[in-house]
Amino acid sequence: MIRHAAGALFLLALSILTVANGRHDFIKLPSEARRFFSNAGAGDDSVGTRWAVLFAGSSGYWNYRHQADVCHAYQILKRGGLKDENIIVFMYDDIAYNAENPRPGVIINSPHGDDVYKGVPKDYVGNAVTAQNLYAVILGDKTAVKGGSGKVVDSGPNDHIFIYYTDHGGPGILGTPVGPYIYANDLNDALKKKHASGTYKSLVFYLEACESGSIFEGLLPEGLNIYATTASNAVESSWGTYCPGEYPSPPPEYDTCLGDLYSIAWMEDSDIHNLRTETLRQQYELVKKRTANDNGYYGSHVMQYGDLKLNVETLFLYMGTNPANDNFTFVDDNSLWPSSNAVNQRDADLLHFWHKFRKAAEGSDRKTEAQKQLAEAMEHRAHVDNSMKLIGKLLFGVENSAQVMNAVRPTGQPLVEDWNCVKSMVRTFETHCGSLSQYGMRHMRSIANICNAGVKSEQMAEASAQACASFPSNPWSSLHRGFSA
Repeated sequence: MIRHAAGALFLLALSILTVANGRHDFIKLPSEARRFFSNAGAGDDSVGTRWAVLFAGSSGYWNYRHQADVCHAYQILKRGGLKDENIIVFMYDDIAYNAENPRPGVIINSPHGDDVYKGVPKDYVGNAVTAQNLYAVILGDKTAVKGGSGKVVDSGPNDHIFIYYTDHGGPGILGTPVGPYIYANDLNDALKKKHASGTYKSLVFYLEACESGSIFEGLLPEGLNIYATTASNAVESSWGTYCPGEYPSPPPEYDTCLGDLYSIAWMEDSDIHNLRTETLRQQYELVKKRTANDNGYYGSHVMQYGDLKLNVETLFLYMGTNPANDNFTFVDDNSLWPSSNAVNQRDADLLHFWHKFRKAAEGSDRKTEAQKQLAEAMEHRAHVDNSMKLIGKLLFGVENSAQVMNAVRPTGQPLVEDWNCVKSMVRTFETHCGSLSQYGMRHMRSIANICNAGVKSEQMAEASAQACASFPSNPWSSLHRGFSA
């Protein structure tokens, strides 16, 4: 034993390097020695290049929280040491200087939070926030990018990639502000191609959306060195938080939710801890508890997919760490936040319109506008719900319709096998019945089940035409943004 200890000391003595740097001398240990004396190399900076893709998939002031989430995520990564050249941001950028914003040029993500908008790169904004640009950026394909800064994930085999998405979603689908939506098969195909190119060491994906588990359920295999967590399982909504009338609520001048429950959970945790020591699994467990909201109605079940063995790695590999948090080590007992009320993602727009209407002066143009916005949103919802229900009855009969349209496949199976069928059926529905929009994504399971039942495109077209002699002439039902598929 003594001989082994002496040998180790001798090896250490040989490896100590004294480096002169101006007036400062310091002792530097090689990586082997650092790992011996530190916590499994948690402080080792030699992790390749960290890359990040941040994607807010919505537009409209009523969706304030999604861009606030992405801006907050950027600030965490920036404080963690990532360079702007390695952080790619997608956001429509219609919030900070929106006429509804009570603090022009400022975006906050919590009631007492600082401005998170300042300094955020404008890589892909407006009509450049598309599914195709997202895939191109992930794959590092500069030739496929249309518009925007042209920045892509130009990563190498030793690099670590962090992807964060936040917006509305539905079974097998994620929103974008323009162009076709993100479909689960296309996103997973992009991730598989990225792995096949050998241009990363490991990749972490955080996903905030309703039914977000359906994006990876049965689709993301092990062996890609990808670890993903989602705000909800494959069959439930995710939740907005810091909403008007809830606790804790935003400052009184705000009529919109400031953040999303899952997103706030991982970011507020990252804000206060030393990410050199906190692992992906520790954050997952904390976020799961906070997002479940004491397993009450106002919460969802955070899930994990892919290579779960990666969750023993530290967050530092992907996000860096804020030097100011070096002394704030993760401890379960001091990391849980109190429960907060939340609002279903799909109802946050109604909440905004209602509070805008309630607070506006009687007889004012603002009150009239808010009343119109609320009425149009409700009209669209009723139209989509009733149209989809009638299509089901026309295709499967009154008695069998609900059972077929609402069927949930067993855990571990993807939503559908034929994704081209799903996209074709979406286009057929929208041709006759108008846009699904952010609310209508809730019906994607029904559309998938139409495909699973073997319905032909001609049958879907006939049923859609019968169900929808016309559709409402409001912004929600309009196809001005193009088809969703």
